[in-house]
Amino acid sequence: MSNVSKDDILAELTKILIDEFELSEEKITPDALLFDDLDLDSIDMVDIAVRMQKYTDKKLTPETFKQIRTVSDVVNAVYGLLNE
Repeated sequence: MSNVSKDDILAELTKILIDEFELSEEKITPDALLFDDLDLDSIDMVDIAVRMQKYTDKKLTPETFKQIRTVSDVVNAVYGLLNE
């Protein structure tokens, strides 16, 4: 899965946010704050992490997970994980 682009990851994350959290696509921008703009909570974030783990077969470290604040943070963290 090493040839996955950031656009691919963003598309998967967007799909998760729309399908699972019923967010409108217009709200999902790279700079959108997960907690403030998208009204997600820590339990939602764990759910997203689990779904991204299923997508990549890799697990985000707790340290990386704690630093995620925006949609692009998720994309960059997953991209970094895939390219270690």
